[in-house]
Amino acid sequence: MTTTGVAAAPSRRRASAGPRRRRRREAALGYLLVLPAVAAFAIFVFYPFFNNFRLALYQTPPVPGLPSRYVGLHQAGHVLFSNAYGFPGSLLTTIVFVVLVVPVSLLIGLGLAVAAHRRLRGIGVYRMIFSSTVVSSVAVAALVFGTLMNPVVGFLPWLGINPTPPLLQNPTWALPAVAVMTIWQFLGLSFIIMSAGLQSLPDEILEAARIDGASAWTRFWRITVPMLSPTIFFALVVGTIYAFQSFGQIDILIPFRNLPANLHVNVLIYNVVNTLTQENNTGVAAVMSIALFVLTLLVTLLQMRFLESRVHYGR
Repeated sequence: MTTTGVAAAPSRRRASAGPRRRRRREAALGYLLVLPAVAAFAIFVFYPFFNNFRLALYQTPPVPGLPSRYVGLHQAGHVLFSNAYGFPGSLLTTIVFVVLVVPVSLLIGLGLAVAAHRRLRGIGVYRMIFSSTVVSSVAVAALVFGTLMNPVVGFLPWLGINPTPPLLQNPTWALPAVAVMTIWQFLGLSFIIMSAGLQSLPDEILEAARIDGASAWTRFWRITVPMLSPTIFFALVVGTIYAFQSFGQIDILIPFRNLPANLHVNVLIYNVVNTLTQENNTGVAAVMSIALFVLTLLVTLLQMRFLESRVHYGR
């Protein structure tokens, strides 16, 4: 090796070491910036989640101040397979509530997105109106719908409709009434998701189908829906998780202290919170919260397994 080559080797190593040090500094800075969010996530999400599995193994004492007693999986079987804490009824109510909320939200959101996907003067105003429900809080929406359903000053008496008992105390109509409010609340997000999906579709395919003589319904059902299937699938998964976690509207519209035994609105998350706050039974609440997590995960996996195969990702 020549003298020049020997002298150039250390300089090349120093030159290559510079970018490596710079990449390490950038990576360290990135981890440092993410660390506070990871720490907050670990404290407020991971720790409570895994602590549930520990609490589910201990029976809460009937008198505050006494130590909890380890009972293992016996408590889980007692909660899940008996009516002692209302779990089977809450499970059925939750499934009915999800079935009421999710399909209607997706259909109306898709219909509004298709109606707003036009080049018309002032269409942006309608898009803003359709998507405005996504920014309204649950408390405000529940207050508005509670006023509309009020048996004295509400909208229904003004129309001459006076159900007996009142709508939110009616065993037949209380759950659909809460579902209507939840549909309205989720409608803005459903509309935004569907609109984003429609704007990504290639217009030349729809134009070619129109020139070939395809009707509006044929273009929608044979072209738009297949190409929009990834967006619909995503909205379905998000909407299902949202419906499983709906609590605030039920708690505000129908407080637990006024909940009759025949009023079937005691969804799982509502039952979990009230078991924890009203009865102070952390063990039973932990069992039901784990069951809610497993149910949500199972439904999501089933959707991924059986529905994703029907999703068309091609252009």
